[in-house]
Amino acid sequence: MALTVNDVDRFEAARPRLEAIAYRLLGSASEAEDAVQETFLRWQSADVERVEVPEAWLTKVLTNLCLNQLTSARARRETYVGQWLPEPLLAGDPMLGPADTAEQRESVSYAVLAVLERLSPNERAVYVLREAFDYPHREIAGILDLTEAASQQILHRAKKHVAAGKARTEVDEAAARRIIEEFLAAATSGRTEPLVRLLTEDAVSIGDGGGKVPARAKAFEGALAVAKFMRGLFKPSEAKRSLVGGSPEVYATVANGDPAVVAVVAGRVVGVMCLQVTAEGIAGFRNQVNPDKLERATERWAATDHGEPLLTAF
Repeated sequence: MALTVNDVDRFEAARPRLEAIAYRLLGSASEAEDAVQETFLRWQSADVERVEVPEAWLTKVLTNLCLNQLTSARARRETYVGQWLPEPLLAGDPMLGPADTAEQRESVSYAVLAVLERLSPNERAVYVLREAFDYPHREIAGILDLTEAASQQILHRAKKHVAAGKARTEVDEAAARRIIEEFLAAATSGRTEPLVRLLTEDAVSIGDGGGKVPARAKAFEGALAVAKFMRGLFKPSEAKRSLVGGSPEVYATVANGDPAVVAVVAGRVVGVMCLQVTAEGIAGFRNQVNPDKLERATERWAATDHGEPLLTAF
């Protein structure tokens, strides 16, 4: 049955929310877009006149498509080269979705998205739908074919797993810039001590190169190890310039609600480093350098005003 203009408009009105749900579930903007497009095809072939609540129907279809995708994604990630990290989204990207409450902002932070990878598909879905989009357990139960009690129990388990990833301090763009400036000053000082003072004792640094850009398969752990890595990362070398195609311009911005360092070469984003900031200091760095996961960031970067770079690296 062909969709009417009104039917298409209904779907398009729901698209931003569907994309934001899919991104949180999958950790990939491109996979989220594919899931939303497949949801549209299901909508196109459905008898929409018999759908009583289109928003609920679309959410159920999308969520189950994402659950199926998560099952196959887990198998693929077992053979992924090195560490797997989500695709970062720069400030203002509509796929970040709602950010009115602390729970909504936390649900899309890079640290929490990384933790969500360790949850079962159902735990991830319940957590995202409840914490980020405030769906009542009755509706979540209908979407996932569970009982309300089961949905509540799953959320309780999921929140326990996620709790460690939520240890962060919320900052605005001005504060994020100050944090990045202080970090870059320490990282380019040529000394380890200024960096150590900025970090928590148990700080970690994780990099995702996807086998396409060199990135250590094992995380750096502990303030001293992370500081030494960061000092070396910002040390100039011809090999680094050759690897990324030039000397990157380094900017301070916000990605997934966290302070972030963005490295850009000739308009192309070649790296996004998200900082997990706590009251005790910087607790984590998650460095995305896999070019496949930076295409959307590059598109977003080209469409926005980002000011002058803080420095030119390498």
